[in-house]
Amino acid sequence: MASTKRDYYEVLMVERTVTTEELKKAYRKLAVKYHPDKNKGDKEAEEKFKELGEAYEALNDPQKRAAYDRFGHAAFDARGGGGGAGGFHDPFDIFREVFGGGGGAGGGIFGSMFEEAFGGGGGRGQRGRGADLRYDLELTFEEAARGCEKEITFHKLDTCPHCTGSGAEPGTKVVTCPTCAGQGQVGVSRGFFTVAQTCPRCQGNGRVIEKPCHRCRGEGRIRHKASVRVKIPAGVDNGARLRSSGHGEGGFQGGEAGDLYVVLHVAEHEIFKREGSDLFCDVPVSFARAALGGEVSVPTLDGTPASIKVTPGSQNGRMFRVKGKGLPDVRGRGHGDMHARILIEVPTHLTAEQRAKLQEFAEICDEKTHPQQESFFKKAKDFFTAP
Repeated sequence: MASTKRDYYEVLMVERTVTTEELKKAYRKLAVKYHPDKNKGDKEAEEKFKELGEAYEALNDPQKRAAYDRFGHAAFDARGGGGGAGGFHDPFDIFREVFGGGGGAGGGIFGSMFEEAFGGGGGRGQRGRGADLRYDLELTFEEAARGCEKEITFHKLDTCPHCTGSGAEPGTKVVTCPTCAGQGQVGVSRGFFTVAQTCPRCQGNGRVIEKPCHRCRGEGRIRHKASVRVKIPAGVDNGARLRSSGHGEGGFQGGEAGDLYVVLHVAEHEIFKREGSDLFCDVPVSFARAALGGEVSVPTLDGTPASIKVTPGSQNGRMFRVKGKGLPDVRGRGHGDMHARILIEVPTHLTAEQRAKLQEFAEICDEKTHPQQESFFKKAKDFFTAP
């Protein structure tokens, strides 16, 4: 009987010539889209999610992919000619591969984050890439605007100096696991099917240590204090993430180190607000200055005041732009602009003389002096007297 399953390449929406990295990206995007947590109660999404995991499991393994390209789905049918491995394991392996889902304690590990969020699991003893780490760095507004260098200190698991990451006591050997022949998995028969499970002897590592290192107890890593200097580019925004390659946790038993992700938290400024590379600020202006016009000084980030020309009769809230006085573009595309909004300050605590002068001014004003006010009251009168 012909298989009713869809072609795995079609499931993942990739060409048959897809590279391993392209395959990972395609799977990760679709797995997030159809994850059950984002589609609660949607049976169709749940089935698609399972189908994605099965397709990725087959195509991500070079041997399984070669078998699939030759025999199709029959390669994984226990009764077919392909003699496939069968049994598709945890679809969240892709997140561990991309985000470094190794073991290790401590907060801010991206691999652990994905396991907790999506309910994934996996053998702690599997050899492979170390976990990516997250470090939250506080910056002042000025530091983010101008750029700076920061030295950050944190604790992480790194290569054990005693065994150089092998996990074995110096002078002893690491041998291929006799139970799984170095595959890290063993086949378990369940009715008509044979499923792959983590080898109980080597815990998926594929190797067995004769005598574990007395310092790291066979893990190949120990916890220690690390310091890294991070260069913050000028113009970074709140929530920006910088990657420091190879400064995450060391790989298990000599595996590749993960990366360090520095997440920036920029403090608010008491004067300036930002939108992209543009800055905004409110500038108090006296009633007389707004009415008569004149030059008004505006603060800038570089400490040199800029000048804006307030035209006579400028109203409250009017915006003035100072070109090039915003933040530097983090991609090196020049600077943004400064936008100054004038806020007309109403006089308070008037002296008797000031009050008399102001009263005299008010008495000589007419509709030409306050056109908006006169227009408003005319519209209001027309509204209330309408039939």
